[in-house]
Amino acid sequence: MDFNLNQSIEILSRTPATLDALLRDAPDAWTLANNGGESWSAWAVVGHLLHGEENDWIARARIILDYGDTRPFDPFDRKEMFEKYEGIALPKLLDKFRAARAANLDALRAMNLTAEKLQTRGQHPALGKVTLSQLLSTWVAHDMNHLGQIVETLSRHYKEAVGPWIEFLPILTRES
Repeated sequence: MDFNLNQSIEILSRTPATLDALLRDAPDAWTLANNGGESWSAWAVVGHLLHGEENDWIARARIILDYGDTRPFDPFDRKEMFEKYEGIALPKLLDKFRAARAANLDALRAMNLTAEKLQTRGQHPALGKVTLSQLLSTWVAHDMNHLGQIVETLSRHYKEAVGPWIEFLPILTRES
């Protein structure tokens, strides 16, 4: 599927409500637990998404439009949310994410992106040259990836409790 800006904005606009429906008022035992090791809880994923809204997607789009590939993107610390939002309850993170996403989608619409602008190249510090449409496509896929991560983490709370039905539930058995 080729990148479609209007469809992408529509999909991106749904993420806050999806997260809210899934997580608001859920017990901490569900939203603060992870799958062990370095895996992330639902709280951590929402914090990561919020941090991205504040420091990644639109900031990088602006760098591409203003500098092309002559200036690399600023580094993005994928794990900064652990320190940045420490002690902030999930409902507050959800509210902040909703507001930040709305503001970013307004900013994206205000860019009046044309097919030509979407092909503008930027410079990712690790990946090299990327286009604006690739960045925006990644934003959408990134949301879907983390929604899936949250659902998988929540599902695994009942990994043992499902008993023999586990053979029909690959969400509980596939590698994280």
